[in-house]
Amino acid sequence: MGSFFSLAHKITIFIILDHEIKNILGLQLPTDPRWVDLAAISLEDILTDHAYCEQKAAASCISLIQRYPLRERLVNELSPIVTEEWGHFRQVLAELRKRGLPLGKQRKDEYVNKLLQFQKKGGDEEERFLDQLLTMALIEARSCERFKRLSEGLHDDYLRQFYRRFMESEAGHYHLFIDMAEDYIDKETVRKRWKEWLDYEAQVMQDMELRGDRIH
Repeated sequence: MGSFFSLAHKITIFIILDHEIKNILGLQLPTDPRWVDLAAISLEDILTDHAYCEQKAAASCISLIQRYPLRERLVNELSPIVTEEWGHFRQVLAELRKRGLPLGKQRKDEYVNKLLQFQKKGGDEEERFLDQLLTMALIEARSCERFKRLSEGLHDDYLRQFYRRFMESEAGHYHLFIDMAEDYIDKETVRKRWKEWLDYEAQVMQDMELRGDRIH
């Protein structure tokens, strides 16, 4: 099945403007512009949190492969992403080392934990599978938006380029999870549930404290 997110959207996502966030990524609530200024003050914390985000992304893809080994496209598509996400972890770790910083401790991920609470538990397996794909898509979309903010708002030219590359990668992953959902499940079902996820995520973002020491 084809994706309702057109190829044109996938391409232009790399040059999106603030007012296009909702149309392309689907996010209902853009990040507060003050966040990037707070992040610039807490770069060590941001890099540490980013490293763990990449590590968890790799682990999540491995978990999906283990849970759904008979879904051939999922296995084939996510296997290289595991390698890519772990490579991202190593890149961020190298950036920490270059700055003479330790990896640091992993924090509790309030944002992801809130999303997990919205996943359907029990009942229909297809509904659970869809929610897992859409959770991944939403995390990638929000990460893409946050990396965009960093790529435009940081004063450090090197880090702006550093985060632009991550922004482009997350955009591709977001698109992939949506596309896979449509491939396995009826489009209208995917669209309806995606709208519910977007509305829920906007409320999560509205309720969370604005902090510059974390990616989400």
